Amino acid sequence: MANGSRQAVWEFFGTELKRRRENAELTQVELGARVFVSGGYIGQFEQAIRKPQLDVAQRIDEVLQTDGIFERLCRKLIDDPRYADYFAHVVELERLATRICEFAPTVVPGLLQTKAYARAVTIAANPFKTDAYVDEIVAARLERSLILDDAARPEYWVTLHENVLRIPVGGPQAMAAQLDHVVRLVHERSAVATVLPYAAGAHAAMGGSLKLLDFEDAPPVAYTETEYSGTLIDDPAVVKHTLRTYDLLRVAALSPEASLALIESAAEDFRRCASTT
Repeated sequence: MANGSRQAVWEFFGTELKRRRENAELTQVELGARVFVSGGYIGQFEQAIRKPQLDVAQRIDEVLQTDGIFERLCRKLIDDPRYADYFAHVVELERLATRICEFAPTVVPGLLQTKAYARAVTIAANPFKTDAYVDEIVAARLERSLILDDAARPEYWVTLHENVLRIPVGGPQAMAAQLDHVVRLVHERSAVATVLPYAAGAHAAMGGSLKLLDFEDAPPVAYTETEYSGTLIDDPAVVKHTLRTYDLLRVAALSPEASLALIESAAEDFRRCASTT
């Protein structure tokens, strides 16, 4: 579904939610209390500023007795076979964000991946899948990255653990090209990249990757991911804690200039390795 079509359906979701809520003679605050979100969130759903998670849509159906319409709309928009269930909603939020801050402990983040790198990562995680499946996953990842080429792109801040620069995903030639791609995005001011070096030792986010998303007219959210699951967080207290975690990572990381030099050096090392094989 094209981005414009998705937004149109979200707007329909919001309009229909407002109509059904008013028919039930409930205020935004009253409905929010019954589905365990704030009244402000209900208002953001109705304005299509923020998208409800599936469990919230299901509770809205229960409270408003709408025979599953909001669950079906939500599934239509977030169920995408190219993405894991726990990540599909994050893809929608990335398109709306004004700033994305990300920490990657082992793998180049999807928004920065080249086709060869994305293909190698996908095959490694799905060794028995067909080429058609792999191609679809890779295409989806490259489609996501287009937000960094858009004129209205979000600010994108990324901190890479040095692991990311050293693991030869796809072989030395593919890895050199991947790191060159990161360097190019930095030079084009599409991203700010820093590196958390091995010398930093223990760090604040040793449990997995971390993504923070800011929006123009909605509170920030956080997303954490381990190998087989991800969690979207919108509780203000927990989001505040993840912001602190990311601040600690940035303090421990190299400066942008030193980070860029290290990324360029790692790319050159892989190029030399590729030329000798």
